[in-house]
Amino acid sequence: MTVPLTPVPLIDPFARAIRYLRVSVTDRCDFRCTYCMAEHMTFLPKADLLTLEELDRLCSAFVRMGVEKLRITGGEPLVRRGILTFFEAMARHLQTGALKELTLTTNGSQLARFAQPLADLGVRRINVSLDTLDPAKFAAITRWGRLPQVLDGIAAAQAAGLRVKINAVALKGFNEEEQFTLTDWCAREGHDLTWIEVMPMGDLGEEDRLHQYWPLSDLRRRYAERFTLTDLDERTGGPARYVRLEETGQKIGFITPLTHNFCESCNRVRLTCTGELYMCLGQEDMADLRAPLRAGPEDAALERAIRAAIARKPKGHDFDYSRAAIRGQMSRHMSHTGG
Repeated sequence: MTVPLTPVPLIDPFARAIRYLRVSVTDRCDFRCTYCMAEHMTFLPKADLLTLEELDRLCSAFVRMGVEKLRITGGEPLVRRGILTFFEAMARHLQTGALKELTLTTNGSQLARFAQPLADLGVRRINVSLDTLDPAKFAAITRWGRLPQVLDGIAAAQAAGLRVKINAVALKGFNEEEQFTLTDWCAREGHDLTWIEVMPMGDLGEEDRLHQYWPLSDLRRRYAERFTLTDLDERTGGPARYVRLEETGQKIGFITPLTHNFCESCNRVRLTCTGELYMCLGQEDMADLRAPLRAGPEDAALERAIRAAIARKPKGHDFDYSRAAIRGQMSRHMSHTGG
């Protein structure tokens, strides 16, 4: 492979340095969350997926070009066969210092067996998606999931020394009454908590999306009625904005693609398991990196394709809900792009 002696950082048209790559290693998942997937999904043929070796080569190119944070996503990344070999490959960039952080987002179902190996490879913190602590509601929202299995996985992650952040999607009529239940549980367990507005991704029915949407401005107002909130300047490389609950010292995050556009400081791009690079989660424009990747063993064409894609990164997305319709809806499912 050709390795430039002095790589030029990736800078988009709005002078934002691209330091953060989210990589979907599979579109498959062992859950079927109602806001993420259809119940009877048609997954990609396995032959269409990049091999783990190809994912290594692609991610390594991004690291050479200035990416410092790598988040592994899916689908559910830990159901990909042989996934630890990919984490082992990425760990070498941690060892050189080129990569500052290697982490993942998971539903927690496989953490009981993977938490310690991940920690041994240099993963220090993980995000676990968990929208409810009610076993029956958990089974309903995930369709296939079992809450005890996830809680056991979270406990294994803690035992391995991993810092756990809980991601909860705010769903009107589903977990509104659990806002403080989840908050109190996270405080007891020592987890940070981030709430996410449901995004219009995938053809799940416009009526369902409108019914699910719970704006985080309302959720924040509820916090303010019970706690003293202090806005924090802290950033973790992602879109979350944080507050501290002064009475408990707890940190709460809000990811608000709809009530507050977070695009002005976006330093992220997303790579799918088929080699499509999405420069914006909320836009359909993408670049095919699989073709230059497979064109030959040299990386010059691949790096040119990456730079050309970053040159098309838009200023922001167009997600929007109104009383009667959804604007900016994406036809692809979240599991395809990567959570």
